[in-house]
Amino acid sequence: MIWHSDTQTLRRPFLVLALSGMFDAGKAATNAATWIRDHSDSGLVAELDPEELYNFSEARPIAAFDDEGKRVIKWPTVKFYGCTTNGARDVLVAVGTEPQFRWKWFAGAVHSMAVETNCAMVVTMGSTLAMTPHTRPARVVASAGDPVLAARMQLQAPSYEGPTGVMGVVNQRLEAEAFPVLSLRAEVPHYVPGSPSPKSTQAMLRRLQNLSSVPTAYEQLDGFVNEWVQQVDAAVQADEESRVYLAQLEARVDRDEDRLPSGDDVAGELEAYLRELGSSETDE
Repeated sequence: MIWHSDTQTLRRPFLVLALSGMFDAGKAATNAATWIRDHSDSGLVAELDPEELYNFSEARPIAAFDDEGKRVIKWPTVKFYGCTTNGARDVLVAVGTEPQFRWKWFAGAVHSMAVETNCAMVVTMGSTLAMTPHTRPARVVASAGDPVLAARMQLQAPSYEGPTGVMGVVNQRLEAEAFPVLSLRAEVPHYVPGSPSPKSTQAMLRRLQNLSSVPTAYEQLDGFVNEWVQQVDAAVQADEESRVYLAQLEARVDRDEDRLPSGDDVAGELEAYLRELGSSETDE
């Protein structure tokens, strides 16, 4: 870990982690993390040394010029930003490229960072392509491995089986250490895979704010979302087969729509859970 500044001024933050790669469809997760960073009073706290985490022939460094016109090399890495918010808690945003090597070490580094910076909880974010229409609210699935936390916040227990990314390894490590962790996964329409999905990014930010009460300024994405929907609408309407398929997706989603608890209710349950967890640790 390469440290740039301390985190003593952060108020019992949540660590929000998003990584580009297999589970960042439409860049919904990494764009959500960088949105939080860019819309708060933020500063670089630390970054990982990339030398043993990446194959540079695949995750290539980028040659660029800095603000002073000097030539620099931008290496793939994961950076941690301390973000001061106007809410009751601050945020430690971790964003970057999914490591290619040493996943167990990386998961341990995330856990150590959360402990050293006195984080109350880690929130891991990802996004996947799904059979969801762009004309309906973007779905964000929230889950927690701790059955007590899942029950309190009316969340799903993790159910995925199959090839995983480093985020799955991080979640397992945190759960093994009994460290509070939430997982958020946004769904992105599978028929628009190549471009960023601001609608899914906004849904991710909205769900994070509803669950945690951490302000995310998600409302400011409305214009980007409306423009994106109009562009996808135009592409779909230009093709008869696409119009029929979209109508089928809409009907399917409308039948299966889930009811979610209110944001105020689950945010209150999360704070109560964390207070009780802190009390039990003090009593031990």
